[in-house]
Order: sequence, then structure tokens, then C-alpha cells
Amino acid sequence: MKAKNRLALVISCLLLTTNACASTNEVAASEDGLNVGFIAFGDSGYHVDYLKKKQFVPKRSTKQDFIDYEYQDWLDDGKDPKYFVVPPMHYVAEVDSMVNASGMYPVAKAMKGYCQQNECQFSVMAGDNIYPDGATLGLDGKDDTTRFDDMFVKPFGDMGKDDPDYRIYTALGNHDWNTSREGAMAQVRFMETQKPFYMDGIFYTVKPPAGNGDIELFVIDTEVMLAAVEVKEAELNPDGSEKVHDEIDTPKEWTKPQTEAERNMVSWFESKLKNSTARWKLVLGHHPIWSSGGSKFEQARVLRELILPAMCKYADMYIAGHEHSLELHEDSCETVFGDGTEQPPLLQLLSGAAAKQRAVNVPFKSYQDKNYQQNNALWVKGMVWGYSHVQLVDDVATVKLITTPNDGSAKNNVEFTYQFNRRSGRVELSQ
Repeated sequence: MKAKNRLALVISCLLLTTNACASTNEVAASEDGLNVGFIAFGDSGYHVDYLKKKQFVPKRSTKQDFIDYEYQDWLDDGKDPKYFVVPPMHYVAEVDSMVNASGMYPVAKAMKGYCQQNECQFSVMAGDNIYPDGATLGLDGKDDTTRFDDMFVKPFGDMGKDDPDYRIYTALGNHDWNTSREGAMAQVRFMETQKPFYMDGIFYTVKPPAGNGDIELFVIDTEVMLAAVEVKEAELNPDGSEKVHDEIDTPKEWTKPQTEAERNMVSWFESKLKNSTARWKLVLGHHPIWSSGGSKFEQARVLRELILPAMCKYADMYIAGHEHSLELHEDSCETVFGDGTEQPPLLQLLSGAAAKQRAVNVPFKSYQDKNYQQNNALWVKGMVWGYSHVQLVDDVATVKLITTPNDGSAKNNVEFTYQFNRRSGRVELSQ
């Protein structure tokens, strides 16, 4: 059951302001207490210089051609035409065609500007770091060294440049796996060796130095997790409800678990969370457990079965991407603890708006809100470029969802602010 007091809090915030939750207050750290801020961004890898030829077909030579194409695509996806928004566009002279503009560099500049005025001791990068096909080892005629430079070093390489401990803790997404396992591992090796980026294999735990042991990140590869189990294709009825069918979303062979460690990732994940001594336990993965775009719900359903029990018992927050939107959800954890549970809800931060804009499917969101009472969609916005900032002060977290304009100015607009208390250690587990 959704907590009415939390829902009332959010409603009152929305009535007071469209930009932020007015009920939140600045939290002061206790003497020698924890006070750490970090950036969360995802799906940053859309770069117009690395698109496939088919992405320029049909040719959109004029602005109107582009608008007509996007409108038809909107209708083909079953979205309500009254909510249609024209995305920012970019003209590629070599092929005489308009494509969706990339927010990669504007978002990177906005994040760096925000961090000049706010606490930012590390970042988390939620996957789909290279679009459309990850590192290719040259199979697409592009050199991966140049690709890494264009998509990682140039936009993000100077984040935290004055802090030797600053790292961008990274997860892989489905697009990062698209070409081959070798391509995915080429990206991992780059992240493992090129500061400020950080990986330690495709799944790992790490304690950012700024947290002095009080913060631990649990980074999982949800693409490999999902490849090990059966997942249906996500299909909607015209009214936005979920279509019942038996069509399976077949994973690529190289994404399936290849080692004993990969096959045991779910149990590894629960064990690491359970035995962590950190004050704040933050989980990072690519696929969300809740989202509003209408094309990821079958993956989310299966992922909840795999990781929600461990997160409800031991974690404080789940950070994801995959949907190109900014969203904040609470899961009541009633599917883990039972209806009417008094256990604290689990917050999911979906921060996947760092490059290519996508819309919320309004009819699907309405359907999901009505039929999944364990999910409380606190705030949702699509067709934006943006990222998130999280401030951890002792036992209170403040989450800010931030957009930057389509004009590429890299200005920051704090759209929504939400505070919640640390939940790990407060969950009462039966013996």
C-alpha cells in the first residue's frame, strides 16, 4: 500500500512550485559527520558521429521532414498525439539529413558547472555509455580509441579535475554489449585504466574515498543478469495497458553469463549487500525496476524478481538509466515483506536523460499507476536533457533532478527535489 503521507508531501510540493519540492530543507551535517555529494547520469553515449547509416533513413533534409518523421514515430509507438514534443535536431551535412541532437556535451558542461557551486566528490554512470553498439573493435569502420576519446575523455574526463580521488563509477548497459563480449570488455578495460573513470569488472563493489567507508556502491550488470532468465517482449495495447502474449525477448549469446561468478551474480549481490558495513548502500545498474516509457516494463518485472528482495532488505537506493528520462519512484517493498508493510520504501532514481531525448508514455504511466500500487511515481519527466545530484548528509539524502535547455547553453534548472532517510539498518528482518 502506498504511504499516504509521502504522497501528500509530494502533492503539496507540486502545488507550491513546479521547480522543486518546497517541503525539503537544507540539512546540516553533524560535527565530523558525513557530507558527500555526487552526480548520477546515464545513457550519455548518443553521439551523432557514430550513428549507423540506417539511422539516416529515410532522409530528413528539412526541419519539416524531421518533424513529420518524429511525429509518425510517436504515433507508431502508440503515444497520444496531444503530448507530442519535437526533440532538438541536428543537421548532418555529409548525408543531408536531420537527426536527433545529442545532449552529451551540453549535459557534461551543465554537470561541471553545477559542481563548481555544489558538493560533487564522485559520479555514477548508469550504462549505455556508447550508442548504438558499444565498442566495436573497428567493425563499424570507427576506431575505438577515438570513440572513447569522443564519448568519455572529451565530455567527462575533466570532471573533478582538482580532486585526485574523484572517480566516475561506471556500469554497462545493453547498447554497450551490442557488438560482442570483446567489445564490452574493451570498454571495461578502458574504464579500469583511465582516470577519472572506474570499473572493476562488469560487476563490483567500491567505497568512494570521500565517504570514509560510510558509502558503498554495488554495481551490477543487469544486461547479463537478464540474459540468464526468460524475459518477454514489452508490448502495449492501444489504451496503454500491457499486452498479454508469449513472445520472448531473445538475448544475444555473448550477453549470457559465461563464468561461475556471472551465473551467481544475484547471490553475490545479496551477500555483498547483507554483509556491508557501510552506512549508505547504493546500488547502480542500467535497467530500472520502474519506468514510464512503456517499452521496458517486462525487463523491469523480471529484474524486480531478481534484485528487489535484496535491495528491500539491505539497500538505501537504486540508481538506473535505460529510459531516456528523469524519474523518481518509491517501491513499497510490499511484494517482499507483504501487504501493509511498515518497512521503509526503497527509492529508485532513474537518471537516463544525458544524451537522447525520449518521451513518457502517458497512457502507460496512468495504467501503471493504477495497477501497481507498490510503485509510487514521485516525479517523472521525459523529452529533456538532464542528470541528477544526490547529497548525503549523515542519515538524510537530498535528491535533485536537473535539466538543461535544448539550446545547448548548459544552464541548470533544478526541476524537483526530494529528501529521504537512510533505510538500511532500519529494516526489521525476521530471523
